[in-house]
Amino acid sequence: QWMVKSKVISELQEACWEMMAAMASDIILLLDSDNDGIRTHAIKFVEGLIITLSPRMADSDVPKRHENDISLERIPKDHPYIKYNVLWEEGKAALEQLLKFMVHPAISSINLTAALGSLATIARQRPMFMAEVIQAYETLHANLPPTLAKSQVSSVRKNLKLHLLSVLRHPSSGDFQPQITTLLVDLGTQQAEIARSMPSPRDTRKRPRDEPDATLKKMKIEPPLGEDDEDKDLEPTLVAAPKAAGQANVPSDTDITAEFLQPLLTPENVANLVLISMVYLPEAMPASFQATYTPVESAGTEAQIKHLARLMATQMTAAGLGPGVEQTKHLKEEPKEEKAAKPESVVIKRRLSALAQGQAISVLGAQGSATNPLEEEAPQAKRRPEPIIPATQPRLAGAGGRKKVFRLADVLKPLSDTQMEKLKLSAVKRILRAERAVACSGAAQARVKILASLVTQFEVPLKSEVLAFILDDVRGRLDLAFAWLFQEYNVYLSQLPAGSLERYDQCLIGLLAGLQEKPDQKDGIFTKVVLEAPLITESALEVIRKYCEDESRTYLGMSTLRDLIFKRPSRQFQYLHVLLDLSSHEKDKVRQQALLFIKRMYEKDQLREYVEKFALNYLQLLVHPNPPSVLFGADKDTEVAAPWTEETIKQCLYLYLALLPHNHKLIHELASVYTEAIADIKRTVLRVIEQPIRGMGMNSPELLLLVENCPKGAETLVTRCLHSLTDKVPPSPELVKRVRDLYHKRLPDVRFLIPVLNGLEKKEVIQALPKLIKLNPIVVKEVFNRLLGTQHGDGASAVSPLNPGELLIALHNIDSSKCDMKSIIKATNLCFAERNVYTSEVLAVVMQQLMEQSPLPMLLMRTVIQALTMYPRLGGFVMNILSRLIMKQVWKYPKVWEGFIKCCQRTKPQSFQVVLQLPPPQLAAIFDKCPELREPLLSHVRALTPHQ
Repeated sequence: QWMVKSKVISELQEACWEMMAAMASDIILLLDSDNDGIRTHAIKFVEGLIITLSPRMADSDVPKRHENDISLERIPKDHPYIKYNVLWEEGKAALEQLLKFMVHPAISSINLTAALGSLATIARQRPMFMAEVIQAYETLHANLPPTLAKSQVSSVRKNLKLHLLSVLRHPSSGDFQPQITTLLVDLGTQQAEIARSMPSPRDTRKRPRDEPDATLKKMKIEPPLGEDDEDKDLEPTLVAAPKAAGQANVPSDTDITAEFLQPLLTPENVANLVLISMVYLPEAMPASFQATYTPVESAGTEAQIKHLARLMATQMTAAGLGPGVEQTKHLKEEPKEEKAAKPESVVIKRRLSALAQGQAISVLGAQGSATNPLEEEAPQAKRRPEPIIPATQPRLAGAGGRKKVFRLADVLKPLSDTQMEKLKLSAVKRILRAERAVACSGAAQARVKILASLVTQFEVPLKSEVLAFILDDVRGRLDLAFAWLFQEYNVYLSQLPAGSLERYDQCLIGLLAGLQEKPDQKDGIFTKVVLEAPLITESALEVIRKYCEDESRTYLGMSTLRDLIFKRPSRQFQYLHVLLDLSSHEKDKVRQQALLFIKRMYEKDQLREYVEKFALNYLQLLVHPNPPSVLFGADKDTEVAAPWTEETIKQCLYLYLALLPHNHKLIHELASVYTEAIADIKRTVLRVIEQPIRGMGMNSPELLLLVENCPKGAETLVTRCLHSLTDKVPPSPELVKRVRDLYHKRLPDVRFLIPVLNGLEKKEVIQALPKLIKLNPIVVKEVFNRLLGTQHGDGASAVSPLNPGELLIALHNIDSSKCDMKSIIKATNLCFAERNVYTSEVLAVVMQQLMEQSPLPMLLMRTVIQALTMYPRLGGFVMNILSRLIMKQVWKYPKVWEGFIKCCQRTKPQSFQVVLQLPPPQLAAIFDKCPELREPLLSHVRALTPHQ
């Protein structure tokens, strides 16, 4: 308004105008923003821009608060700076931009709702655009975006219904009532509600719809003053611009196609269409269809056929098909042809055609019919400089007088290599940047093909540019990645047998390495690229391996390898080898995951042999005196100077031990390797074998066979296996039988018996005791734990062939010629250490039974003294034992007699009653050995009553 009121435009006003114009352009570009909220604000801005850059009409429904707003009809045509017709064209262009935005297949629900409201506002305030708005609503109704959820579809339909009703109430909706009514019925609107929303005849008669208001009339009457040539060129547009009726009378693409289809929709044709379409229906009804479907009313009527024709026409127009699209295309091409046929081009065309036919210009000029058009066009041509016509100077060529033919190469300067590279790169960049625009136009597939062809033909800079573009949004540009990859592979195939895989390899590695650098790939794009690549090269396989070694992506990487193994059988062993290599990886997570996958593959018959062979090859490496270089990543199996470490030993065992519970026959391979291995390797094997052996179970026929035929040098391995099996569960009868046979017939090593002690007979255990208690103290402790049932385990403990009392008695009865007394004493001490087992009751029974034996056991009194020390309350019982020993003439057993005296000495004065029972010689002997007993005993006797 500020500029409209100004008669003279200042520099400040010009600067403001330019700044506002630039701002408007920038905001319109924000329709392509990545932010939903920004796009919504941009939609509202475009709505306001369209209303401002279009003239208000008599029946424009303008809200009161906007009545004083500036719009196009308020701009005088003779304004010195603002051009009416230019702004009018910009307003129409903005509307076209908004319509394109609304029918985009990827539009969000929020933006679509905003766009629907904006179009309804535009239709009410600017009725000349009502035809475009109604057609846009029809297109949207027939082509709802596939990205919308079920709830969003319902919301959009509800909004569409409300806006259609608001447009229907407008007085100018009369010409469009059939389309609006049909759409509303499809959206589930009741006829009564539609009838209520119809404009009253009085409203429609108030003023003809195509009659502009007084301001417009005035503008038409006033002659244009002070307009430049540009305005004159656009004059026809200005005259027709405000006439909505004129626009409405021009049939749209959809109208033309609908008229074409309507007579073709006979019952027979429709039935055939339905039958054909049923073949392509999906298994499940799409949510969007379910949400938008409305039952067909009055099928077969003229109105319904007309509606069906419009629905189909809308779909066909959106797909770029139908006579309406073709006719519009021809209409658009005609102005181009007219523009191309300007005077200068006519001159050039005719002169060049004459030269091509070998005729002189003068001959053409001699013909009246040919010269007239040139003469007619001459006045217009004066406004522009004459075009330069190169190489058209006549030159006689022999008798015929032929002219030199024009060649483009003669007048063009060749480009340098740098310029050509720059042009190629900028061309590709433009195609890359045109992603959104091309997607809207429906030429996305063509763009992908063009890019794939270009990047395949040219050199590295283009490839890196396209690769960076793909990796910037891998999910959205995966089709381009595959097109490029397959194009490179196709080039390789076309050049066979001399073709090189280098370019294809670079493309594949670039994609995979780029995906590997992405922080998060949970959606499996890496796997998809690998599985759909036509060929996996060695370098690509190395990238996949590195992907597997990344602990955060181990599972995804190995899942990809697994799919390669099963889906590409021609090279499955090559892929399997990578997975097998990872089974000995230094990272625990990587290794464990690889072993899990391999164990599943081991169940497949076609892979079983290869996996097993790989595991055994690694196991055989343990027979080398030093670790082979293959364990350190080298290809050749040569030994290195480094010694075996626990880590390198385990590296050779991981896969083998994982397979062992699944194939028990492999245990014999371990036994044969074990016999040849050095001591360090044997120790490590014994440490790691426990879990796999438990996994086999003691009923494994192969394990029982190993026990039965224990190889020489593998005794410790077999013993360790037996211990692992019986640590938490009792030995099975079959296992006991094999061990017993091994012990008695082949290897009389008592250590074999320890794991199965609880499965032996009592007699066998007692016979083995002398040998068992002479072993290492730690081993003896384990023996007693097994026999006493005190080993720490969560399994069911076996019933010992000897109870605690019997074990202690058996130890007392061991022949000192078979075992030294020191070992026996240590063994009894182990028993006494188990207070929970050897209670006072158990010890009382043991002492009672030992005292009744004849001859008396040598360690009897030692046990009595220990029992009394542990349980002082046994004093009375011990006195009874001592009294009975006197009856058995304990002095005849020197060692026992010695213990008897010590016991009496320790239990005084309680033992005085027992001492007084001794015969005089033995009493004297006690006094000789313990003179300190004499006085206390004498005092005790003197204190006795005559009766005592």
